Amino acid sequence: MKKRPKKTFKIIIGSIIFITLPSLLFFTFLYFKYNEELPYGVKGEKADILAHKMLDALNYEAFKNTDYIEWTFKKRHHYRWNKANNSCEVYWKEYRVKLDLNDNTQSKAYIHSFNTDGEIQTELINKALKYFNNDSFWLVAPYKVFDDGVERRLVTLENNEEALLVTHTTGGTTPGDSYLWLLDKSNKPKAFKMWTSLLPIDGIEASWANWITTESGAQLPNFHKLIFFALDIDEIKGTE
Repeated sequence: MKKRPKKTFKIIIGSIIFITLPSLLFFTFLYFKYNEELPYGVKGEKADILAHKMLDALNYEAFKNTDYIEWTFKKRHHYRWNKANNSCEVYWKEYRVKLDLNDNTQSKAYIHSFNTDGEIQTELINKALKYFNNDSFWLVAPYKVFDDGVERRLVTLENNEEALLVTHTTGGTTPGDSYLWLLDKSNKPKAFKMWTSLLPIDGIEASWANWITTESGAQLPNFHKLIFFALDIDEIKGTE
């Protein structure tokens, strides 16, 4: 009976090692394989010209004239975004939040269609806003390169091709994040590399190659691939 605590301790330690060691080895492999320093880029007219070329390849005018965008992110969060008045309805599980993106104090939250208030309402609104900031970025990020607080730099890659380094200094959930846009021969985004506070590895690449054209003419992606992971964006609609 006296040996049981020691045996139990050994089992617990063994279980922790069994669970964490493979994860640690996997992370170490990914870190040394993919981690990159933020590349050097030059601000100025050439960077802005490349940014405009990217927007032209995506038909930015059609996106700008799109009043409503609807989509489902990873089959979990559903959105009805009214771009015209800068509001969005967010649905997940039994929750519905009406976000006022101009004045968050005017946002409303519901559970099973019942109105909420107090701490519950604040928590749901903040969660919906966090979801919206993340999930809409995976849908419309290229169109935000000239937003307020965004810096653009021209980067020359090892193969002498040009890429666009974009840093979001303000706004969103994690200001300060940088993205290196990789473009195809028509200057349309095919991928970007990320330097963000949410990812432990810098320079992770995500594809931006699966584009659809909405009813309004806006071009939006419905799939991203990050190493071994996939982000699905379904039920995309864009109307004027």
